[in-house]
Amino acid sequence: MPDPDGRITVYYDGVCPRCVRDRENYERLDPEAGKQVEWFDITGRDQELIDLGIDPRKALTELHIRTPDGRILSELDAYCVLLARIPRYRLLGIIIGLPLFRPLASWLYHRWVIRRLKREGRL
Repeated sequence: MPDPDGRITVYYDGVCPRCVRDRENYERLDPEAGKQVEWFDITGRDQELIDLGIDPRKALTELHIRTPDGRILSELDAYCVLLARIPRYRLLGIIIGLPLFRPLASWLYHRWVIRRLKREGRL
């Protein structure tokens, strides 16, 4: 479902303190960009995620976004789109998307998320 206002929807883990802080930082760093983002807490919303075509377990372990044209992107593709909306982070979004850095960034991200979820007893 496309968003005529050009907003993206970010599916995030509202139980994760770091994820909530990241959301707050995003909104603080660029309030204008923050207005172009709809935040969707995935906690307890498995059926809604399934209806959107998002595996709830993957939503827990990978960032997902819905682009203004309705596409669902995950992991680093999602981060690149999100970071591109904040001028001071655009370069970082480009770098983590480069073929040389992408595998390492993906591995580090997954390692961090899996460790966090196991520590919290959610995996």
